[in-house]
Amino acid sequence: MKIVECVPNISEGRDKAKIDAVTSVVEEVKGVKLLDVDPGEATNRTVITFIGSPDGVAEAAFQLVAKAAEVIDMSTHTGAHPRMGATDVCPFVPVSGVTMEDCAEIARKVGARIGDELGIGVYLYEEAASRPDFANLANVRKGEYEGLAARFTGDDKEYWKPDFGPAEFNPKAGATAVGAREFLVAYNINLSTRDRRIAHDIAFDIREAGRAKRDEDGKIVRDENGKAINVPGIFTHIKAVGWVIEEYGRAQISINFTNYKITPIHKVFDECVKQAEKRGARVTGSELVGLIPRKALLEAGRYYLNKMGRCTGVPSSELIHIAVLSLGLDDLYPFKLEEKIVEAFVEKEGWLEGMKIADYFDELSTDSPAPGGGSVAAVSGAQAAALVSMVANLTHGKKGYEDAWEDMEKVAIEAQKLKDELAKSIDRDTNAFNALMAANRMPKKTDEQKAERERAIQEATLGAIEVPLSVVRNMVKVMELAKIAAEKGNRNSISDVSTAAAQSRAAAEAAADNVMINVPGLADRKKAKALLEESTKLLTEICKAADEVITQVHKVLEGNLK
Repeated sequence: MKIVECVPNISEGRDKAKIDAVTSVVEEVKGVKLLDVDPGEATNRTVITFIGSPDGVAEAAFQLVAKAAEVIDMSTHTGAHPRMGATDVCPFVPVSGVTMEDCAEIARKVGARIGDELGIGVYLYEEAASRPDFANLANVRKGEYEGLAARFTGDDKEYWKPDFGPAEFNPKAGATAVGAREFLVAYNINLSTRDRRIAHDIAFDIREAGRAKRDEDGKIVRDENGKAINVPGIFTHIKAVGWVIEEYGRAQISINFTNYKITPIHKVFDECVKQAEKRGARVTGSELVGLIPRKALLEAGRYYLNKMGRCTGVPSSELIHIAVLSLGLDDLYPFKLEEKIVEAFVEKEGWLEGMKIADYFDELSTDSPAPGGGSVAAVSGAQAAALVSMVANLTHGKKGYEDAWEDMEKVAIEAQKLKDELAKSIDRDTNAFNALMAANRMPKKTDEQKAERERAIQEATLGAIEVPLSVVRNMVKVMELAKIAAEKGNRNSISDVSTAAAQSRAAAEAAADNVMINVPGLADRKKAKALLEESTKLLTEICKAADEVITQVHKVLEGNLK
């Protein structure tokens, strides 16, 4: 699922009515979830956080900037925080299924729209910056709001020309910086002491800025200009300080990660464990402040399983469980996934996927046409992938199969991904069918209604083909993994591989039939022919591979009977 975060900062932190007016437009956009509204009295600034689909977030961001420009008058604004516009900054952040470049492109599109439709000067910054010096927000905001008018009249007016919008002073709205950046993670590591000095000392050692260099007498070493020379810390992309939280009765190392992908939380946690022990203290656990992308915890789970010599090809829920235990994220209070993982706020478990198996069978057996064969195909496919992963996990770490451990871990990891993807197709297929039925029920009295109905039918028909076709495509991958499991997997579980092959073939045949039944409804006959040919070709490959694996397994099983 593609998820983007947006964290605009508006120049209003005191008037609740104005803040509510701005945030209300976000809540009106489909596919977007407002997560947090954090106003500051002294700064007269509010940090707003929302997430959702790329298109939804882009629309919400534009509407927010428009509303802020309407209700906020920068000519009367005062506050402790640097600012240059009604919407001061508007960064887009990749969460899942999108890249940094995707977010930079969203920033450019939204920025262009703000400039063209609202007449506000827009400067691109950080990862979306059009010029190297504007990657730094401080350079973009130089002179703040009060210096904007001079930008367009001085000798350097070409330099200050906005990326989008008019090169002129907008006294009411000011200017806006639109950009793309990584997800910021706020994370605290708990120590078995109230001594702030220990926490602060560790923070100095690990943070990117490091600490001042000192001579043998403990005096700060300075350069020829009298400036203190710094010794860089162990990690990049983190800021850290030490403090004491009386409520918790302990000191903490408070860390901000500006790029958790380069400097992951688990590496920093383990280093802090070492640093604390050097100082006679212990790390008792840690605390997430705010949200974190699921990927960060999955990587932590894999890291700690790998340290244990365990296979990392396990369900996502197990990886997160291992991460929570290893990082001690429930040290201070219970760790609630639904409140800490950012994707949890927009991802919803499928209706069918979340059913108890008996309830699913009951639903399947009724006179409702959906769920039907397409969902059953996805269930069979997910079961096949799960079985392959099971065999790989039963092989990894088992004595006598050492040469296969590495391959089996790779198989388990890929099979888990396929299992999760196929499980999502259980509901996707039913949703695609329901969309097609809804399109067919649309009114068709006028020519305009007929055209809109036909457009909806064609779009839904393509969806009803693409979902089962994706199942067929995934079964090719499952069979590739099943072949490896049949060749190198634990002999005591060899029958599970043949079961996986049989389930793969059943899934592919059922899914291919669902492609075939929907193809006639596609008006684009060239595309219909291509999709059907692809499905048929892949089905042939899958059936051949399944037969080969089953034959191979049966030979082993028959040999055991002798």
